[in-house]
Amino acid sequence: MRYLSSVAVLMRRMDAFSWFLMHELSVTEQLLNVVLEHARKASAKQVLKVNVVIGDLTGFVNESIQFYFDLLSKGTEAEKAGLAIARIPSRVRCRNCKKEFQPAEGDWSCPLCGGLIEEVLGGRELYVESIEVE
Repeated sequence: MRYLSSVAVLMRRMDAFSWFLMHELSVTEQLLNVVLEHARKASAKQVLKVNVVIGDLTGFVNESIQFYFDLLSKGTEAEKAGLAIARIPSRVRCRNCKKEFQPAEGDWSCPLCGGLIEEVLGGRELYVESIEVE
């Protein structure tokens, strides 16, 4: 209960960027929990490498995920694990002509017909792809 009240006090003092980093903290904590759960099920003594996939539309910054992973994994089987992050670019489908494309920075209109997007096909991924253990 002390932790929750401390977080609430801290959150009142943070700006928008800091709040975003706290979101990355909780996401990294969840990723680490998945890693540790599977490592323990496999009776692993040490996690050597974690391969993570992150979509560009998530907005997560690799360096922040790495920082929080290093911080949170201290004293666990994953403490010395390498973290490899593969980025997935955004992909969408045009509502009018059904063309699939990767939107340009700040321009989500179809490059073929100028139409709006119908569906996001890629870029929202966030998962542990594989874990190397010993």
